[in-house]
Amino acid sequence: MTDKHFDLVVIGSGPGGYIAGLRAAAQGARTMVIERHHLGGTCLNYGCIPSKALLASAELFHALQHAGDWGLTIDGTIGCDWKRVIGHKDRIIRQLRGGIAGLFKGRRVVSQAGQAGFEAPGRMVVTSEDGSPQVVTADKVIVATGSVPSRIPGWPDDPERVCTSDEAVHWTSLPRRLLIVGGGVIGCEFACMMQAFGVQVTVVEMLSNLIPTMDHDLGQALAAIFKRRGIECRLETKIDRLDIDGDGLIQAQLSRGESATFDRVLVATGRSPNTSGLELERAGIRTTRRGFVPVNDLLETNVPGHYAIGDVNGRCLLAHAASAHGVAAVENALGANQPFESPIPLAVYTFPEVAAVGLTEAEARQQDLPIAVGRFPIGHLGKAMAARHPEGFVKMIRHRETGQLLGAHMIGAHATECIAAPTALLHMKASMQDVAETVWAHPTISESIKESAEDALNLGLHLPPRKILRGAVATA
Repeated sequence: MTDKHFDLVVIGSGPGGYIAGLRAAAQGARTMVIERHHLGGTCLNYGCIPSKALLASAELFHALQHAGDWGLTIDGTIGCDWKRVIGHKDRIIRQLRGGIAGLFKGRRVVSQAGQAGFEAPGRMVVTSEDGSPQVVTADKVIVATGSVPSRIPGWPDDPERVCTSDEAVHWTSLPRRLLIVGGGVIGCEFACMMQAFGVQVTVVEMLSNLIPTMDHDLGQALAAIFKRRGIECRLETKIDRLDIDGDGLIQAQLSRGESATFDRVLVATGRSPNTSGLELERAGIRTTRRGFVPVNDLLETNVPGHYAIGDVNGRCLLAHAASAHGVAAVENALGANQPFESPIPLAVYTFPEVAAVGLTEAEARQQDLPIAVGRFPIGHLGKAMAARHPEGFVKMIRHRETGQLLGAHMIGAHATECIAAPTALLHMKASMQDVAETVWAHPTISESIKESAEDALNLGLHLPPRKILRGAVATA
């Protein structure tokens, strides 16, 4: 067994790991990326990409079912060929896996299949599928192993009936009645998707709002939209008991004394760090009580020259955050010593979409910041009216004393695309005046960002004038 030495080794080939590998190689470092499953990690194989392929079909199916609203007539029955839907998803996954392999080849990144486990700082054993070991050493190491769906102890472990998103994106058939446990991003995306395909969906969330990590108003608006579509949302509710009966049906006992029967359950209660088998302790790398790998602002662990990026460090469990971490960690490993401070946007691919960046209103108030909040209903826009996408709003938050843009929150058509502009402005530390003075194309949905910024400055022209009490301090 001959040792292999590299300037930098990346463990994991998800959106953080493969980008880190490519960036390191582009900088001239001799680089290896170790992956125990498929190239692309969770994002490509079980998360972002397969779910968006399914959601694209679901959204179009939903639109066709309401074609009459657009003045269109469709003769015959509109149906869903699930095999073709998942066939498209599978083709895209294969294509993107091949794309990463091609990029590695073009940059001369060494791709190694197998499970990596530390023996010491900078020294790992990679065990291939057939059990053969290979010792790999490196000057610098980046841990990019991501996360896995959390499961609930004591619940049935039949993955055909009680599933996580890992299984759900690869279902070969659709359930008739689906219970989704968790009203966060994953739960809401699947609720929207499955309902469009004709599945009867119930969402159970223990907190008082959907997408509870985002601004409260966004969750309230999404819950109202779900209700109109027939998606049942049980908020402030827990599942006390879950059993599979003799007919293979799932019996759920809710915390309010109610019971219900389902064909499948999707557990969408969060994610846990994927550190199994890494043997981090042998390298002296510390982890938190929940298993995440804490890092400093350079994304470096407590062991010099060892970095952790993406989901595994627990800072922000999003694919694009992992990619940004990957670039920053490589630059720092090669001597940049530049803290990572970029704002990370959030995107939810329901329809309508939800997106946000920066502080929520609640977070700003918890920090006792003097804030002004601007709002603009998307339904007031000419583009939204013309395109029949009236649902949603934009909410902008500014610091009243400095004028700085603090946050932007949006639910509506194309929100995940529109949020790029506020993200760039927030990254540049722009003021709300900068947002309002920027010329936005007309007619577009993104105009609502400018309108909301103007409202936060009390300068809006497409809303009734605010009433400000004489002698009172303005709060908007």
